Order: sequence, then C-alpha cells, then structure tokens
Amino acid sequence: MLLRRALAREHESDPTFPPARPAVSDGRPAFIHDFLSGEMSGLLPSNLNEIVDTLRFERYMECALQYNRYNNAKSIARRSYYLLRPLLPVAFRKHLQRIALKDWNKKAFPDWPVDFTTEDIFEKAFGSLSQALNLPEIPFIWYWPDGYSAGCVMTHDVETKAGRDFCGTMMKMEAQYGVASSFELVPEQRYEVPMELIEQIRDSGCEVCIHGLNHDGNLFSSEAVFFERARKINEYAEKWGAIGFRSPVLYRNADWLHALKISYDMSVPNVGHLDPQPGGCCTVMPYFIGSILELPLTTIQDYSLYNILKRRSLDLWKEQTEKILGRHGLISFIIHPDYTIARWSKQLYESLLEYLTELRIDRGLWMALPREVNAWWRHRQAMELVNGNGHWRIHGPEAGRARVAYASLKNGQIAYRVEAAEPACVLP
Repeated sequence: MLLRRALAREHESDPTFPPARPAVSDGRPAFIHDFLSGEMSGLLPSNLNEIVDTLRFERYMECALQYNRYNNAKSIARRSYYLLRPLLPVAFRKHLQRIALKDWNKKAFPDWPVDFTTEDIFEKAFGSLSQALNLPEIPFIWYWPDGYSAGCVMTHDVETKAGRDFCGTMMKMEAQYGVASSFELVPEQRYEVPMELIEQIRDSGCEVCIHGLNHDGNLFSSEAVFFERARKINEYAEKWGAIGFRSPVLYRNADWLHALKISYDMSVPNVGHLDPQPGGCCTVMPYFIGSILELPLTTIQDYSLYNILKRRSLDLWKEQTEKILGRHGLISFIIHPDYTIARWSKQLYESLLEYLTELRIDRGLWMALPREVNAWWRHRQAMELVNGNGHWRIHGPEAGRARVAYASLKNGQIAYRVEAAEPACVLP
C-alpha cells in the first residue's frame, strides 16, 4: 500500500506501452526483461501498473492466442472435442490431451512449475524505492492476517454425478484435519444440484461456488454466448448464495468478467502450460480485476498431475508449495472429487491434507476458505498505514488482524520483517 502510494503520480497511459519488441532468450517479454535487468530507466513510477497488468491480465498472450488455431474459440477440433467429451472415457481423453500438450515443457515463459515474475517486479520496485529514499526498510501492510506466513485454499471442481456423490466423503476426510474447502458446482446438464447438497456443504463449514453453466467448453466461445450465459449464472449464484466463480477448463477472458455478479474469481492459472488455454498471470498473490478479486490457481491440477504427467506422488505439489511459501503467496489447489474416488487417489489426497496440516502448525500457513481470503484482501485494500510519533500503525477494517511489515535489501535480496500484534488496550 505504501509502495503504491509512494510511486503514484498523475500520468496518462502511454498507448504504445509496453514496447513492441520480441521476447528475449529467457522467454519473458522484452520490456519485462529490461525492467528487471535495470535496462529500462525512468519508467518505475508511471509504468509499474502497466508492467504488472500486462502479466496479470495475460496481455502478453494476445498475439499467441490470435494465431494458435488450437486455442481459437471457433476451432473445429475444439468444438468437436467438447461435443464428444461426455462420451469419452478418461483413459481415452488423456491420450488426446497428451498429444495436444506434447511440447508443453519447451515453453520458456511463464516459468515452470511456478512463475514469480510479478513478485520479482514488486521486489525490484521495493529495492529501487529503498535506495531512492535512502531508507533501510520500507514499511507496508503484511499480505496475510494475524502474521500468517502464506495463504492456502482447497477447492474442488465437481464435474460428474459420481463426483457430486463423493463430495460428502471429501468433506468427512477434510474434517479430520480441520480443513474447510470450496465446491464448484455445475448448475445445468451435468447433474442435478439439490438444495440439500448445498446445505450439506455449508453445514460442514465449506463453501459453494459456481462452475460455469453447463461445462461444455463454450462459455467463452463468443461475447454473445458469454453474456447470455452470464445472466443465467448470476441467477444460480443468487439462488445458491454463491459469491465465487471458476470457469470450466480455466477458459477465461478478463475483459468480460464484469458481467458476472460475483465477488471473486478462481479461473486464472499462475502458469498454464498444462491447460488448454495457455498463458498465466505470473503471480502467486490475489489481485483485482475491476471490482472482482482474482484468486489464481498456483499449483498443478490433480487431473493434469495424474493423467498428463502420469505421476502419483506429492512431490510436485510439495515443490510448488515450498516455492510459494518462500514468497509468502497464495497456495491454491484443485482436487476433483471425480478423480479422488479410487483408493490410491483417496490415499494421496489424505497425505496432502496431512502435509498441509503440518505446514499450518509448523510454518504458519493460513488455511482458509476462498471467501475468507476474498474478505481479507478487500479489508487490506481499504486499510491505511499511518505514522504517528515515529511509529507505524494500521487504520481501517479488520486492522486488528493486520501487521506492519518491513522490506529491506540484504545481499541484493529482499528480506521481510513482520511486527508482532499491537498490545490490546486495557481500559481503567
């Protein structure tokens, strides 16, 4: 917050920004490479938002999407696939998807398995501000409530009737570890969604979200289709009391999202190499798309882990989790009930829950519902850091849960220090 205000100044957005140059050897867009390497001078105050938004809104992907026929919304192959998808068993679908994604590991950008380019930019800005103001530390409002080191959300996209019927088992498994999660339900065609299920989810301390309209792969096929379906999605959201949304297959268009009457979205991957729509927001922190908060997906989906990479272990999830913990970001999972029914996958999910419980106890991980993360980031956005008599304090909603933090340069790297909670006032 302090950084944003210290850097802010009135300026008109340059219509030619970012500069139209090809990507450099590390795969990053050239202007981002220039910024992080120090070759772009004089743009920090006026273009920081443009640089970051180019990543978070995936604007660097526009040309690639325009010329990639496999990701074109009108692709005959894609339309045919989703028409036949309900009839195709997973064993056959995964072979088609491996063919479509066969060169995924040759993509240089975003970085795999987690991309921190946005965090790199902000830390570069912290360092520049510290040097420019000759300050040993830069104060700001810490990312998470109560001094937690990082955030974590567990989410479940429910794709089939079998998955729907397994939701109760998932909730019982999670309850043993003190974990609450969100269930993204498909309103039409895939299966019936009785109100008893919604009440069961809520009574278990979990959350209901909207998962598209009918999961046919065509939600973002055209603006007309999206806005027509958005009207129906909003009706279901109101009926179910849902404030969160995730698009099926993580298809997305940030420019259309405003049509949904939701508070937060969970449709943007950090790095999308293994998703039908490539790209990625290159951040592990929540961010706003207009009035909607985006909670990016920061770990690999269970389906991709099991069926594309053909792995049945926690190793990759642990690697991603450790990297995100190191940057104090949001660790978010998609575990489909549909793919957890088998004995081996159920045991693997229980192992994941046990691992996250250890991190919560030993590493200060905040396990929260998506709606709780949404509420916190909205409160944090409304907070203000105020200096009184040489001491920094936080004013605003939920300020009692907020912590003052300090960023400093140590051996060329950003280090953080988080203050303890303010002592409670005792009235005489």
